[in-house]
Amino acid sequence: MFQGEVTDDDQLIYVNTVVKGKLLESARLAQQATNNTKEQFANSPDLSKAILDVIVDAFEAHSTMSKQALDSAKGRAGLKDILLGPGQLYEALRSKHDPEPADVE
Repeated sequence: MFQGEVTDDDQLIYVNTVVKGKLLESARLAQQATNNTKEQFANSPDLSKAILDVIVDAFEAHSTMSKQALDSAKGRAGLKDILLGPGQLYEALRSKHDPEPADVE
């Protein structure tokens, strides 16, 4: 779906976390999903507009946050604190790349 240097993980995070997460906040879309078939819902002009709105909002928000992080050492330090604290980056990286346990004799 996406071209260029975009990893599969980047695509999944963008679609399933960013776009889907914002769409799930819409009471209007939830009501339409409840009251229509999947095909009817897929053809909803409200869904198409909501997707476009989310893409624009995500672009603006990510651009703003990225610019602030690039422009501020304090912002980057705060980002690092979040990643190492509640974000659990260290733990996630260690668990992802733990070597196989050695055989114990």
